[in-house]
Amino acid sequence: MRENLKKARQKAGMTQRQMADRLKISLRYYQNIEAGSRKGDFALWDELEDLTGIHQRKLRESS
Repeated sequence: MRENLKKARQKAGMTQRQMADRLKISLRYYQNIEAGSRKGDFALWDELEDLTGIHQRKLRESS
């Protein structure tokens, strides 16, 4: 589980669906990224960093 990503999304006031829509990916794909079962590409992590204001290295950490 990528707890930092989940917390950052929640702090941004977004649901998983809203985050997936902003990233232009499926909800299931985003859920898998947040769960840690999918990696996602560098461009996606760059966008996540921009959306949350948190460095992607921190967002990628798994618990």
